This record gives sequence, structure tokens and C-alpha cells, in this order.
Amino acid sequence: MVPPAVEAVELKAVVKRFSRTGSPALDGISAVLRAGEITGLVGPDGAGKTTLIRLMTGLMVPDQGQITVLGREAARIQAEIGYMPQRFGLYEDLTVLENLRLYAELRGLAPAEQSATFERLLHFTDLGRFTTRLAGHLSGGMKQKLGLACALLKTPRLLLLDEPGVGVDPISRRDLWTMVEALAGEGIGVVWSTAYLEEAEACRRVLLLDRGRLLFAGPPAELTESLAGRVVRLVGSTGRRRHALVHALDDPAVIDGVIQGESLRLVTAPGAVPAASSLSGGRLEPAVPRFEDAYVSLLGGGLDGPSPLAGAVSLAADPGATEPVIEARGLTKRFGDFVAADSISFAVPRGEIFGLLGPNGAGKSTTFRMLCGLLSPSAGEGRVAGRDLRREPAEARRSLGYMAQKFSLYGDLSVAQNLAFFAGLYGLAGARRRQQISLMSEIFDLGSYRHQSARDLPLGLKQRLALACAVMHQPAALFLDEPTSGVDPITRREFWSHINALVETGVTVLVTTHFMEEAEYCDRIALIDRGRLLALASPDALKARAAALGAVKPTMEEAFIALVQAGESAR
Repeated sequence: MVPPAVEAVELKAVVKRFSRTGSPALDGISAVLRAGEITGLVGPDGAGKTTLIRLMTGLMVPDQGQITVLGREAARIQAEIGYMPQRFGLYEDLTVLENLRLYAELRGLAPAEQSATFERLLHFTDLGRFTTRLAGHLSGGMKQKLGLACALLKTPRLLLLDEPGVGVDPISRRDLWTMVEALAGEGIGVVWSTAYLEEAEACRRVLLLDRGRLLFAGPPAELTESLAGRVVRLVGSTGRRRHALVHALDDPAVIDGVIQGESLRLVTAPGAVPAASSLSGGRLEPAVPRFEDAYVSLLGGGLDGPSPLAGAVSLAADPGATEPVIEARGLTKRFGDFVAADSISFAVPRGEIFGLLGPNGAGKSTTFRMLCGLLSPSAGEGRVAGRDLRREPAEARRSLGYMAQKFSLYGDLSVAQNLAFFAGLYGLAGARRRQQISLMSEIFDLGSYRHQSARDLPLGLKQRLALACAVMHQPAALFLDEPTSGVDPITRREFWSHINALVETGVTVLVTTHFMEEAEYCDRIALIDRGRLLALASPDALKARAAALGAVKPTMEEAFIALVQAGESAR
């Protein structure tokens, strides 16, 4: 057991600047982080979270103030710190074991200790079966586990994790959390930066940053309690829940709202009550506040209003058409003897949000890429807007917009140059091209960034730009591969307001996501595991199936885990 220190990290009026004229990245941060505890680090994009973690590692030094780590200056004790950055540098052409050996050498682990250490970490992360697999062939969750193992090669007294759950499915995220919780139980201090606020809610303490300032430091329940009496559920509303949410958010009394199962979850302004006319025929019931509700409220609320995309997009498609916009017919993909997708079939009509969910490595991205025309199927066919992707690939691609899991625009080009390039790629020319570029710049508030390199944009702005490029040509189908991975809850709300607006105009959306609350926005979900379709139903129907398996009032995340585990048990 690692002997605990009373204080793992002490921050005293820490200031960090990256320019002489701009606002500081960190502005007078003071806090104490304790050993044997998991401290959550949360905040919007650009809040200063990564900067603060790098200061704790000793990779950077503050311009003002003091950082004491384990009783000494951070730069002097790096051997006692485990650090896992956002993009951990695994070598994808090396195997799991070769990566461990390489990092063992870099961390100065004695050769005599390596064998026993590897065995312990492979057991701890459940990677013992995959020692000969190339890191590039691991699923997202397995890569994160390997990254954690590399950070633990020399048992640290302080473990710094910068968004370890990004791009990781709910089952793998729970595995990671269980492993890190065990480390904290041994006296190791842990800092866990995260965009998943249910993870932050489970931390002993939380630091909430915004624009370099510390807005809150303490137990998450302390912040959550400040919203007592201000969180309600809207139940029994008529019509589509997405439309009811937009209507409710128009009420000045409502500062935040999300879809939650059959109801809407609303946060009200202090002392305010939503008008009956904004409730779409439903009624309000009290709800228990969550940390996410308090987070959004502290940062000024969710959305300012509905997305202007609803009035800016007009599809030429016949609104009465019954032909599916996206269709998978027995889609199968083999990589040698490995079957990544096995006879996947479904059809998505006009104006529907259709979710593809599954654990890392389940085959959903393979299915997704086949339907985008980015990957040729071994068998079966995919169709978009009535066009066969194999026989009419160019025509099919002109009918779809695509937003990749990882930022896929051109980092060396400016925002304006990316918009111009994709306008040309989608066949826009002349006045139409100029009109659409101007419209997208206005809707997504990109004008002030038009000359900035896309690579240097904060993540939330990168996602805005990627979505603007994907919808500029007004496609009938929009493909979104984990579009909000790593972005904060307020940015996610903004993103989904745009998606909901597009769907109201008749656009069809196919989306993959590991945020299970986002899955609530889907009309139907295909749950895939090990290349096969486990279930195809609405979110509420999937939760009902999970309840039949024994889960009590399951959330979407709990339903996901229960159904995947039931599918694995049935094999």
C-alpha cells in the first residue's frame, strides 16, 4: 500500500498566461487536492483543465503563484507522478506487450522488475489475453486501459488523468472507474478530468473551472444542493419530445432542459415557474437535482434559443415520400477471418434520428462507414436517398453530409478556407456557394474566427465548423460519428439543438455516441455487439427490455449495459 500524504497537491494563487495581452489560461487558482481521493476536474472547452494538469506534472511552470505536489515542487518529483494525457502516445504498430516494454524503459523500470509488473498490470486491466495484439487494432476502451497501464508502470503517489473516458463506451468507462477507484483506495491521489458529469458526481471533490477561473471547489453534492426546488420533470406532453423541448426552452423561466426518457428534465430560474402555455399540454413534477443541472446553472444556463438552422434549411425531397432515406440490407464486412459486421439490416425513414450504439469494437463504426460509402461491404448493400452506394457512389455521397469521430477538416487551412473547400467538394458554385458559406458562418458564429487556423480552434468550435461543412449543401442524410466526444455539456446541448432543428426540416440523421443521454434524442436505436444486431427499438422500449431483465427503472446507460451483458451471456 502506498503511504498517503494529507495533501497530494496544493495550489496557491496559480496564474498561467500564454500571451501578454490576452486573458490568462489560469487566473489565481487556489485549492487543495487530497491523497486517497479522486478529484474531478470539469469545465467548458478552454476552461484551463489541461493547463492545470500539465502544471501539476511539472511539464510547465506557473507565471505566478505556487504549486506543491506531494510536499515538493512538481518538477522535482515527476518519477512519483503517473500521467495519462488526452491523446496518450501509444505506438499503434507495436503490440500491447511491446508498448509496455517501451514505456518501462522510458520510465526507468528496472529489467528485473518488469516481468512481475507487466503481469500485475495486465491482470489489473484485463489485457492479458491481448499481449500480442497491435495497439492500433485495440478498441477505444482497450487503448485507454493500456494507456492507464503504461502510466502505472512505476506505482505513482499521484495519478493525473486528462479525460480518460473520451471515446470509450459505458462498460469500459465503468471498468476504468473501478480500476482508478481501487488505486485511490490504496492511498494514491487521483485527478480525473472529465466531460462526463456523472463521473464527476461520483468524485469525492470537484474543481469547476471556467475561462481560467475557479468557480467551485468542494464535494459535488454541495453544488447540487443549491438547486433544491428548481428541477422539474415535464410529463405527459403531447407531440414529439424534441419539439416540446424547444417550446419549453422558449420560456424565460426555463434555463436548461434535456430529454429524459418519456419526460423532459427542466431547470428553472430562481423563484420562476414555467407558464402553462410552454408545457405542450403536460404537467410538472418535482425532480431530484443532479450535478449536471447545477453545473449548467452555474455557467449561466443551457441554450439562448432555438437553432436558426430550422429556418435556413429547405430540402428538395418530397415530404410525403415513403422510401427509406438510409437503408442497410444484410451489410457484412470481413477482415480476413474476422467478421466486423454480420448481416446488419435496418431502414431509416425521412426526418428520423437513428442511433447506432454498441461497445468499443462492436462493429458500429464499420457499419457506419459502409453506409457512408467509406468502406466497401463484403456482402449486402447500403443505400442513401435511394442510391446504391456500390453502384452509384458519387450520387449517393452528394445526398449525405458526414462528420467524423475525429476532427477531419484541414488543420492547415483557415476556417474560411475549410468552408470554401467543402462547398466546392459538395458541388456548390457561384452565388449559391457564397450564400451558403455566409449562412453557415452566421448560424455557427464563425465570422470572428474566419482567418484562424482550424487546428488551433478549441474543440467546441472545431465541432461547430465540422457540422457547418457537413450541412452546407443541405443533405437529405447526415452521418454523425461520435460528434460530441470530449465536449462539455453546454456545447453538447448547442450541438443537439442544431440537429433537432435539421430533423424538423426533414433531414435524416444516423448517429453513433457513447453519451447515453444523447441516445434519448434518437427515435430508434440499433444496439450492436460483436458484429451482430442485438436489438432495434426506441430508447423507451430498450429500457423496458432492460427492466424485464431485472434492472429497476434503468437509465439509458444502465439499459445499454444490461442488454449487452445479456447478449454476451446468451452466446
